[in-house]
Amino acid sequence: MLLSDKYPFLTEYFTRALSTNVRALPQSILFYGNDADAQFTFATEIARLLNCTSDKSDNCECLNCRWIRENSHPAVLTISRIDNKPDDDDSKTVISIKQSQIIKEALVSASEFHRVFIFCDRDENGNIAGLNPLNFQAETANSLLKIIEEPQPGVTFIFLTRYVEDVLPTIISRSQCFFVPSFKEINYSYNCISDVFTDYFSHSRKDVFDLSQKLNDLTKEISIQEILDGIQNYILAVLKTNPNRTELIKHVELVENAKRQAKLGIKSANIFDDLCLKLIN
Repeated sequence: MLLSDKYPFLTEYFTRALSTNVRALPQSILFYGNDADAQFTFATEIARLLNCTSDKSDNCECLNCRWIRENSHPAVLTISRIDNKPDDDDSKTVISIKQSQIIKEALVSASEFHRVFIFCDRDENGNIAGLNPLNFQAETANSLLKIIEEPQPGVTFIFLTRYVEDVLPTIISRSQCFFVPSFKEINYSYNCISDVFTDYFSHSRKDVFDLSQKLNDLTKEISIQEILDGIQNYILAVLKTNPNRTELIKHVELVENAKRQAKLGIKSANIFDDLCLKLIN
């Protein structure tokens, strides 16, 4: 299946940005979601489109496209705890300050290519995972802020993570964030809210507070975190079978925000009122 079929909204967004003006593309991008492989694939595709010297088709065989597919392009670098480490860097579990310094030094010189740095975690077996406070620590993230905040033309930074809040807020504030849905065979369990929340998008505005009350009533039996996880899983299950429903991507982001509100101790009734008002138009 083509990327454009899997991720029509994201593909259309980035294709439009690239076709009109490369400067319209965010120079710092953060992908989040539970499928790091999908994020990495999409990040690599962006790098390919930025460097393609031919027609940018899915099967283009120009030198740049071949290099990127082979993970050997000199200007498209994966930055992880095992990728692109200097010889004197003995850190094994983190993206290091020394790697940050290599990036800064590389950007001093000009390049004929569009340089793309993809930040993620990767283990010794090549498995991709997301950034988190353990593998992408504040000291390293902060050392990158200046080059992210004042980026050179022809440079794009892409960060991959499962949860937005797993990345330093100063990186988030300088990046445009996109949720990338998974197309793996994942069991999106939402039994805990199925009697209340199924087909929420068919409700009208007059149903908002009734739905909010029903969700809040569930907190007498299960935690608000479980309820919000169930809501998000239901939306993801619908999105998986209806990838053209781009409003659902925004709904996933709204639930992520509700989870952050819950962690701050905001009352569940207020959280559900706010969420339902935003989900139901």
